[in-house]
Amino acid sequence: MLIKEFRVILPLTVEEYQVAQLFSVAEASKNETGGGEGVEVQKNEPFDNHPLLGNRFSSGQYTYKIYHLKSKVPSYIRLLAPEGLLEVHEEAWNAYPYCRTIISNPGYMKEAFHITIETLHALGDGDLQNAHELPGDKLKQREVVIIDISNDPVKNSDYKPDEDPTKFKSEKTGRGPLQGPQWWKKCDPIMTCYKLVTCEFKWFGLQTRVEKFIQDVERRLFTNFHRQVFCWMDRWHGMTMEDIRRLEDKTKVELDQQRKVGDVRGTKSE
Repeated sequence: MLIKEFRVILPLTVEEYQVAQLFSVAEASKNETGGGEGVEVQKNEPFDNHPLLGNRFSSGQYTYKIYHLKSKVPSYIRLLAPEGLLEVHEEAWNAYPYCRTIISNPGYMKEAFHITIETLHALGDGDLQNAHELPGDKLKQREVVIIDISNDPVKNSDYKPDEDPTKFKSEKTGRGPLQGPQWWKKCDPIMTCYKLVTCEFKWFGLQTRVEKFIQDVERRLFTNFHRQVFCWMDRWHGMTMEDIRRLEDKTKVELDQQRKVGDVRGTKSE
C-alpha cells in the first residue's frame, strides 16, 4: 500500500472551484474519449446519509463511471493482463468541499486492487498538516507532495501553450499569469486541494512497480487537470450549478457517441 497527499495550490476561492472542477471534468472527459476507449457515465444523481470524513459530510452528488483504458496503461501490463483488467470502475461521492472517489477493477482484480482519492478543498496555501484527520500510523506512511501548476514540469506530449499558467491571463477576473517561485504568495484569493491517494495492487512481482506507477499517473493527471482548471477560467467563471448539471447531461450523450467512433484520444502511457 502506498499513500501520498498531493497539495494543489490554486488562485481561486473554494466556491469558485466547485464549478471550475465540474466544468473541467466534463471537458477533460471528452478529450480522453474516442476509438472504443474513454469514459462511460452510468450514474449521476444526488446522495444522502453517506457519512464521510468522520461524519462531517453526508450528502451531495454520486457518480458511477467506467473507464475503458487499453492504451492508457503501461505496455508490460497490456502484455500480461486479460481484457478485464483494462476496464476500471469509479464511484465518487462529491459532498463538496469534500469528495471521496474509489477506483476498482471488479471484473478481474476484485478486492486485490483499489485506489481511494479523498479530497478536501480549503482556503490557504497548503498549510493544513492533517487535513484528512489521519491516525498516527497512516500519518507516518503518508508522503506530502506539493503540486505547482506553474513551475512543475509536464511531458512534451501533455504541453499546450493555451493551457500554460505562466502565459494565461483571465479577461474576466484579471488573474494570472502565474510566474516566479511561490507565485501564490502574491495571489488573492488562494486555496488548496488536499488530495490523499491510497493505492493497493496485490499482484506478486508487480505490486511495488504498479503502485508507484499509479501514484506517478495521479500526479501527472492532477498537474495537467489543474493547469486546465486555471487556464479555462474564462470559460467556466460565472456559471451556476444549474448550468453545470445541464452540461453534464449533454456531456454524457456526447461521451456515449464518441466512445464508439473515431480514434483513441487523450493521455497515453509511455
